[in-house]
Amino acid sequence: MGLLSLGTPLPWEEARKHADHVRKHGIIQFLNIWNRIKTRRKDHLLWGDEIEYVVVHYDEENKQPRVSLRAHDVLEKLQALEMDAIAKGEVFESSWKPEYGRYMLEGTPGLPYGYTLEDTLAVEESMRRRRELATSLLPPNEAVLTMTNFPLLGSCGFTEPSATATPDSGPSMSLFIPSEAINPHARFPTLTANIRERRGSKVSINMPIFKDKNTPSPWKEPAPSCLARSSTKSLSTAVAAGCSNGEVKATEQAAKSLDQEHLPSLPDLVPDALPDHIYMDAMCFGMGCCCLQVTFQACSVEEARLLYDQLAVVTPIMMALSAGAPIFRGYLADVDCRWNVISGSVDDRTVEERGLKPLDHSRFRIQKSRYDSISNYLSPGPNYSGGCSLSPDLAKIPVEQLSSIPSKGMEFYKDQYNDLNCPYDPKIYEQLREGGVDDLLAKHYAHLFIRDPLVVFKELLDQNDELSSDHFENIQSTNWQTMRFKPPPPSAPHIGWRVEFRSMEIQLTDTENAAFAVFVVLLVRAILSFDLNLYIPLSKVDENMQRAHSRDAVHREKFWFRRQVVGDPQRKLSELGCKCKGSTNQTVAQAIHGEGYVNGVANRDDPDAFDEMTLDEIMNGKPSTNFLGLVNLVRRYLKTHSEAIKEETRAKLDTYVDIVSRKASGDLQTGATWLRNFVTSHPEYKQDSVVSKKIAYDLCKAVEGLAGKKVKGLNC
Repeated sequence: MGLLSLGTPLPWEEARKHADHVRKHGIIQFLNIWNRIKTRRKDHLLWGDEIEYVVVHYDEENKQPRVSLRAHDVLEKLQALEMDAIAKGEVFESSWKPEYGRYMLEGTPGLPYGYTLEDTLAVEESMRRRRELATSLLPPNEAVLTMTNFPLLGSCGFTEPSATATPDSGPSMSLFIPSEAINPHARFPTLTANIRERRGSKVSINMPIFKDKNTPSPWKEPAPSCLARSSTKSLSTAVAAGCSNGEVKATEQAAKSLDQEHLPSLPDLVPDALPDHIYMDAMCFGMGCCCLQVTFQACSVEEARLLYDQLAVVTPIMMALSAGAPIFRGYLADVDCRWNVISGSVDDRTVEERGLKPLDHSRFRIQKSRYDSISNYLSPGPNYSGGCSLSPDLAKIPVEQLSSIPSKGMEFYKDQYNDLNCPYDPKIYEQLREGGVDDLLAKHYAHLFIRDPLVVFKELLDQNDELSSDHFENIQSTNWQTMRFKPPPPSAPHIGWRVEFRSMEIQLTDTENAAFAVFVVLLVRAILSFDLNLYIPLSKVDENMQRAHSRDAVHREKFWFRRQVVGDPQRKLSELGCKCKGSTNQTVAQAIHGEGYVNGVANRDDPDAFDEMTLDEIMNGKPSTNFLGLVNLVRRYLKTHSEAIKEETRAKLDTYVDIVSRKASGDLQTGATWLRNFVTSHPEYKQDSVVSKKIAYDLCKAVEGLAGKKVKGLNC
């Protein structure tokens, strides 16, 4: 999770004084990287995945699951094994990093996967072995689960060992989350406290409750009985101080009533808690969730920018297909994804930045949280030339001559697609332009750098800007967007320009996680090989993000998507670097649609047109408009390379593609639908939206049982 520097973190009142210093030197550090390796070419398309796990403790006597805070001890053991291997000159098969929750683990492969299609066969085995390794270090009554959100997170007694929330103290001052649930690394509690202090109040998250047959309307959640353990005076003060809307409804009398038999509702006690919504008030509710992320190394900076743009359009689509979070704080929600929860959990914008008051002390009106969809396309700049191709012919050209060759796909960008008009710092923009950065990339970073650094370490204030990128990463890594454009670190000359695909939710099984990761890899290859153009206005991508968040979006929602995605149907496959037999004179249109295809234009009236489509149509095609769909484009890509792929590899890749295809068609349930159906069909469920401890216990046990099974266990 971002930059994990060591040192003495400054409290917010001190850290804010150094914000301009960090921004200034962060941009200098980026410019040093940019000018040193902007012409770097011919990197291989290496990639890796990131899996996040929640460690669950089973109270067998009371039939209750809890998150295990001992997961941090397991993390230290895993890291020690990795360091021992490195000390011996060996490569450990996996790498482990801290995550926000003390009950979480984050595992990646020890080395990136290779660039051949055969290398994708290692993905599922790597994920399986990571799970087995972590599990081997746990006691018998604990398990490693790939669940997006632990169903009882924030409910009474949800941690093991037991810990109590302290609403009048601690980094989050949460009514529900104890400080012990946060990873003890200095970065995490400091992030939590500084987000709250910069915002001027606790974060405020409200997810709509799922209205079942016996769910009251309006639904007002009773104040949890565990709040009575807090002193009435401190609770009243903490609630009043934490109201982001400035109202104060809580009084000592209201707090005292927590000790009574009839507890007040949360909306009566906490102004930010809305009726008919599940209320959450801490960073842990978002950053304590688990996800699946995939990072690619591109051939060049131009190719990385192209992939950043094209994949950004796909992020809400893949989020909806991977949906896995229908439960929060022990209640069924009327959403299936964590995205808006995690976005709200790190929303450090002041009331002025959120537009609730006129700008006085703040510099910008900011439309989005730090954790949100992208706000700028990157490819290309209006004065940009130069590029990279996978073509064998171009590979022979010296690097210094590549600047005269247009980058494939760059011509697809149009200013009309960047329609969000997001704010950016004009001084930083000019600094970047003067440093040789083109317009779009300069605006991208000038937008990211309107944010303040949230964690400033005293020992790292003064750095060597030629050798370090810590100030740059301080802000870059705390802009958590659906896509991340990642320059190479100055300390690792072997690493190239990368993009990170960040929107997917974690899946319940290793097979599904492998399928989603591999599908994105194959889509990247199809984009590059077939010169695909997925651009739509970013405002429509934002609409898609909200629709993807909805309950059962596969069946209930439509999404904006481009009608014609083949950028240049008559372009020769050989020009795009395809090395398959017979591709020298074969056009993209012929490869995708067959020899009888003439011009590749399904909608001749407006080649930039986009429509609302179902997920099934976007992924599996829409025959009425000759739209093939992303799944079929990936399959055509595999077909054009069939002679170069082993039969075993092709069969495995077909299985993964089929899983994603069936998720889109509804033939396979999303994880969120499976979890929701498990709860609603449980004999203890009372059709009141409540996920009891026993239901959660059985649910976690069922998820643990799924992990090693084939995907057929998730059939509708």
